[in-house]
Amino acid sequence: MWFEDRGEEPMALAGGPDSFLHHPYHQDKVEQTPPQRPGELAGPGFPAPPDRLASHQEDDVDLEALVNDMDASLESLCAASETVPLLHNGQHSRGPVPRARVLQPQAAPRQRVQRSQPVSILAVRRLQEEDLHLRTSSLPAIPNPFPELCGPGSPPALTPGSLPPGPAAAKQDVKVFSEDGTSKVVEILADMTARDLCQLLVYRSHCVDDNSWALVEHHPHLGLERCLEDHELVVQVESTMASESKFLFRKNYAKYEFFKNPMNFFPEQMVTWCQQSNGSHTQLLQNFLNSSSCPEIQGFLHVKELGRKSWKKLYVCLRRSGLYCSTKGASKEPRHLQLLADLEDSSIFSLIAGRKQYSAPTDYGFCIKPNRVRNEAKELRLLCAEDEQSRTCWMTACRLLKYGMLLYQNYRIPQQRKAMLSHFSTPVRSVSENSLVAMDFSGQTGRVIENPAEAQSAALEEGHAWRKRSTRMNILGSQSPLHPSALSTVIHRTQHWFHGRISREESHRIIKQQGLVDGLFLLRDSQSNPKAFVLTLCHHQKIKNFQILPCEDDGQTFFSLDDGNTKFSDLIQLVDFYQLNKGVLPCRLKHHCIRVAL
Repeated sequence: MWFEDRGEEPMALAGGPDSFLHHPYHQDKVEQTPPQRPGELAGPGFPAPPDRLASHQEDDVDLEALVNDMDASLESLCAASETVPLLHNGQHSRGPVPRARVLQPQAAPRQRVQRSQPVSILAVRRLQEEDLHLRTSSLPAIPNPFPELCGPGSPPALTPGSLPPGPAAAKQDVKVFSEDGTSKVVEILADMTARDLCQLLVYRSHCVDDNSWALVEHHPHLGLERCLEDHELVVQVESTMASESKFLFRKNYAKYEFFKNPMNFFPEQMVTWCQQSNGSHTQLLQNFLNSSSCPEIQGFLHVKELGRKSWKKLYVCLRRSGLYCSTKGASKEPRHLQLLADLEDSSIFSLIAGRKQYSAPTDYGFCIKPNRVRNEAKELRLLCAEDEQSRTCWMTACRLLKYGMLLYQNYRIPQQRKAMLSHFSTPVRSVSENSLVAMDFSGQTGRVIENPAEAQSAALEEGHAWRKRSTRMNILGSQSPLHPSALSTVIHRTQHWFHGRISREESHRIIKQQGLVDGLFLLRDSQSNPKAFVLTLCHHQKIKNFQILPCEDDGQTFFSLDDGNTKFSDLIQLVDFYQLNKGVLPCRLKHHCIRVAL
């Protein structure tokens, strides 16, 4: 051990045991004092420098007292060092240890004894580092068997299935009805949304999941129903329903149709903006989805007074803060506006039989129902529009102003999933106008027929070709598909788009329930002609009916929509043809109404 260099030769240590002088924690046990001059360094058991000793020969020092004091300090230091924990290599730990009180020796009356500050020794730490380096370097190099788990974008090492199971979520039984009256009890979790339940029912019913299924909240005693939003919790909605209410499982093609064709849902005369708008489709939707914008829907509505049977025609405007009516004509001044309903804690319903149950002036009624209301019809805010387009505009605007971006996220989620699974699943056949065109396969390769006149003539030729093929089958002696006993007369009854013997009103009701979108259709038996059929089609939110008449040619029976100009051997061929070509129809057949038995 060496002391600090103060410009003189190192002092030889004498007068004390070697165990005390070479103790590894000697530097921590002695007091730290300010640096002194070399001539002032002294201590018990340490001889002074020669020149100092020579100059103080006349001083009498009690050596016996100094030795006794030094022995007492050594005993206290040894007792403290025994309590220090040892490391694996036998060295003392360098962590903080309780300091033992060192007895200060009594100096001579005329001599002040002090100790110098020792130099910090890092030998123990250096030995520990070398030992650790030798241990790690001596291990054999083992390659990493899972290098892909070490990347920055790698999945977590623990998957959800590898974790111990947590507390089970609460479950509840929910009864769901279909259009034909059948029902099914499903056990669901408390956090299951309407979209998740629809996908579960689609899977169990073996239906095609085209993201158009909806869960309907039906209140027969109030004459109200609405489609649940995809993000709504089923258990939470059921807690606000009465005992007579129930859930229905059905199609709703118009659920997000306003994102595709917003101009068809919001007439210009009914929409006003607080800022200048360019009138484009994108700007129209952004104004509704942007919470900072202030869109308004305005127009006249028939409003039913609360607690009364009378209806009044009032000028109404819809804002983000709620639905207001004007007490003075069409004035929108704040002093003339009166709050009719708040959208925050309410839901938008359509009236099922408004004329019969509430004496509504029109068939296009809707309702703003507070969530706390179950059976009290007096607290319902009932309204009626003049036509279907106006009612759709009011109800769609209420949904957008209440949910905002949640609706757009619900609309985008199925598209994102479809894009992710497009490489792993077979694409579903599309019948949209952008993907289905007239084709000519007469040559070696097919080509798209762009000329409308040529496409119509090709359709007529295709109809004649089907008839010629059936005639050749009769000549060859095989069973004709046009024979009355053949399957062609009844095969259409196996199709989902055929609804059998239902009335005209029932077919219109089904079309309205499943969404008034262009191309929505169904086929049914004709009530006026037992041998004919009727095609019910929706176009521009209006329902039209087209009669399919049988016609005979050379003893064979065909079906035609255009008085025999285009003939088909059965209804399946007719539907397939008009899914590709609109012909005499106002639009192509896109979506068919379907009823599923649960």
